[in-house]
Amino acid sequence: MPKDGERLPTLTKLIYGGGDLGFSLTGTILSVMFAIYLTDVVGLRPGLAAVAIFAGRSWDYINDPLVGYLSDRVRSRWGRRRPFLLFGFLPFAAAFAMLWWRPPIANQVGLAAYYAFAYLFYDSAATLVYMPYFALTPELTLDYDERTSLTSYRMAFSIGGSLVAFIVPMMIIGTMHPDSTDRVLLMGVVFGLISALPLLLVFLHTRERPEFQQQVQPKLKDAFRAVIHNRPFLFAVGIYLLTWMSIDIVQTVLLYFIKYRMHLEEQTELITGTIFVVALLVLPLWVWISRRWDKRFAYVAGIAFWAAVQVVLVVISPDWGLPVILVLAGLAGIGVSAAHVLPWSIIPDAVEWDELATGQRHEGTFYSLVTLMQKIASSIAIPLALLMLDRTGYVPNATEQSPNVVRGIQLLMGPVPAVLLCGGILFALLYPLTRERHAEVREKLAARRKGGNR
Repeated sequence: MPKDGERLPTLTKLIYGGGDLGFSLTGTILSVMFAIYLTDVVGLRPGLAAVAIFAGRSWDYINDPLVGYLSDRVRSRWGRRRPFLLFGFLPFAAAFAMLWWRPPIANQVGLAAYYAFAYLFYDSAATLVYMPYFALTPELTLDYDERTSLTSYRMAFSIGGSLVAFIVPMMIIGTMHPDSTDRVLLMGVVFGLISALPLLLVFLHTRERPEFQQQVQPKLKDAFRAVIHNRPFLFAVGIYLLTWMSIDIVQTVLLYFIKYRMHLEEQTELITGTIFVVALLVLPLWVWISRRWDKRFAYVAGIAFWAAVQVVLVVISPDWGLPVILVLAGLAGIGVSAAHVLPWSIIPDAVEWDELATGQRHEGTFYSLVTLMQKIASSIAIPLALLMLDRTGYVPNATEQSPNVVRGIQLLMGPVPAVLLCGGILFALLYPLTRERHAEVREKLAARRKGGNR
């Protein structure tokens, strides 16, 4: 395990980063395809699909902080976090596959109930592995820039996973139509297994810092009190929350936008592939910018650029042609890349701020609250998007949607995420933990540890 100031081995970065591949594959497939799967394959009304998703995701309000709290307190020969990866990777695969099975239920309410339960089971299994996985980040390196580098490796796999998730599943499925039921299930089984296996590699290769495992953990109320008083963390949560709300909405509506607004369903893989190929290629650029400037200023630059691209989508029309669409997709990819790497690289720095203030570390609690906030927002934002489609009169697999439906899709693709991204920029400008401030925190912690005062 590298000491403070040392660089992580490239192999460690690759294996740890590879663990995010599964979360990216499953998360992106769900965000992009689950809504349209429920409406266009299963045949659920958008309103009932919204209810199923909201009911399933609401369990995370309890699930996330509970698992984060437990992972801070587990003591084993494998550490605090790694046992969850070992015992959770196979249930994670099975739960994902369950989401893509269409049960022999004719009743709309019965179908909605099944998918609500399946989503609840999936979120429980996923939380058991991704919460401890995320909480490993600040334990692998204490260095400000190495955390950005480590996060960039993770986000390279995340963006690569998103690229695969946009292209390969649709190659297996073909089109989102009731006749595709068996192919959708095959996709779910294949990607469930592919997503679970990297977590086993993370368990086998990574090691946790023994000094953190030996620390006495506070009571739950003390951990939450530390969160409330951690000003950098609260701003980091705001940045993360608004960024990923935007991503969730765009991913949910993107296939509807391509299919019903641009009439380019046959070009879906090319358009979405362009976004994520560009995002992957420019990842090193954002790492370089964050080293030259500051993480928060790099975030502001990238997200402002992306918000501007989203606004253009309000006026785009099918007669602009595929080349123009691909250019816009590539420009969006530049901002998507910044949205993936920079919010995650900001969060670990707040852990040291907490340790300096309280003398204790609460990585599990901190990361559980980050993902909890994002899931609360997603559990509201994604169903609201479906409810808007339902309200505007959306008809699954219609050759032409009504003007009201098209306007609703445009609104969800353009102004809504742009406004949320601007909110993230505001939080970034107010974020108090600069590079210099973080260096001071680390120096004080190093002196405290050297003196044996925890």
